[in-house]
Amino acid sequence: MKAEMDSMYSNSLWELVDLPEEIKSIGYGNVETYKVRLVAKGYTPKEALDYEIQQMDVKTTFLNNYLEESIYMMHPIEYIAKGNKHKLSKLFRFIYGLKQASYSWNQRFDQVIKNFGFEKNVDEPCVYKYLGDEKVVFLVLYVDDIQLIINYIGTLSLVKLWLTQQFSMKDLGESNFVLGIRILMDRKNKVIALSHAS
Repeated sequence: MKAEMDSMYSNSLWELVDLPEEIKSIGYGNVETYKVRLVAKGYTPKEALDYEIQQMDVKTTFLNNYLEESIYMMHPIEYIAKGNKHKLSKLFRFIYGLKQASYSWNQRFDQVIKNFGFEKNVDEPCVYKYLGDEKVVFLVLYVDDIQLIINYIGTLSLVKLWLTQQFSMKDLGESNFVLGIRILMDRKNKVIALSHAS
């Protein structure tokens, strides 16, 4: 919880204010998350032949966009300075749990990724592609998880660098696990497999 609150303070998520008359406030809650990823390396891909599958995670996803309307939220009392216990948080940015947060994040990401030159897939709007000089990049977005499928290592570095300049990102390296599915790669035998075994 402390790390989450620290990221919200560093992103100037709110200010403490008195609740205006005739305005209702919303409550708050906590969602505990746990992420564990095992990453194995030690292969030698051939550029422009073998595709790399890499994963990145957007930190504090919904805090990347500003609110246009006024929303007042009760604040965890243990994080309010003495003398402000009766105050509420007036939100400046989207926060997890707001109905508009996912839509707003998706709109923001779509705008930013197109600035790099990616095109959105018409049939599957969470899939983007970038083509240039025999270099192919597919980007798959699932809320805050990004899968990058790339045929040229130099382009992989450029895309990752560009993404980290746009958003606070965590580079998770080679994709081994996504949406509950384990990705198994045997480069020697040129095999890729998916496993959903628990």
